[in-house]
Amino acid sequence: MLRYARLYWLFLIQRFKILMEYRLNFFIGAFSFVLMQSVGLVGLWAIMQQVPDLNGWSFEELLLIYGLIHLGKSIAHMFADNLWTIGRQYIRSGGFDRFLVRPINPLFHLLADRFCHDGIGDLLVGVVLVAYASRELAIPWTLVNVGYVFLTMLTGGVIFIALNLITATSAFWIIESIPVTQVVHAPHEFAFYPLDMYNRTIQLVMTWVLPYGFASFYPASYLLGRDIGWMAWVGPLVAALLMILAYQVWTYGLKHYGGTGS
Repeated sequence: MLRYARLYWLFLIQRFKILMEYRLNFFIGAFSFVLMQSVGLVGLWAIMQQVPDLNGWSFEELLLIYGLIHLGKSIAHMFADNLWTIGRQYIRSGGFDRFLVRPINPLFHLLADRFCHDGIGDLLVGVVLVAYASRELAIPWTLVNVGYVFLTMLTGGVIFIALNLITATSAFWIIESIPVTQVVHAPHEFAFYPLDMYNRTIQLVMTWVLPYGFASFYPASYLLGRDIGWMAWVGPLVAALLMILAYQVWTYGLKHYGGTGS
């Protein structure tokens, strides 16, 4: 584990050296996501001006949900964005083969090969929204709450990465896996809002099938003092089990990888 931590640090340093050669692109990429999310927030604000109470949730409480899920997304965006382009960038060109002949885990090498600086924008949005919402809602920044937010961010990140890994593995058979990944990724937008405003089917899907709710709704409910019982703490377990499943799917796909013949 320590060896891989040192290796990742070396990969990261080299990546930032490359990014700093084009510093304007670096800052444009990072802040473009801030601007994109700002547009969505303006839309949410406009809706709440007409409907100030959304199934018992205020605008500031929705901002907390919105911010928490972006914290989780930022982890996947920064550290696992290569999963989106594995087929197009690596498998189709034959470049994936180099991961198989080096003495490190191929999945680790794939993830370490690129740090996506655009995800910094997601991180900034999440931090600002959670900080603002917690101030407006008088959520105390106790050590427990700070630790809980950090745990939620990691939980959300693992959930996003695991689901992307499962779908990205389809590239070993169909090469272009982005449409498959998009089908599973797109529903995360349901988790921008309280799950209790949806029907029972959507709630079940967003909790146990595509468990994005553990990156936003359930932790937000806990921080707001809403009674959700053990659901406030089961998120990390769900994320861990999902990642184990995802890695098994990846291992199975890797065994069936036959190269491009190029």
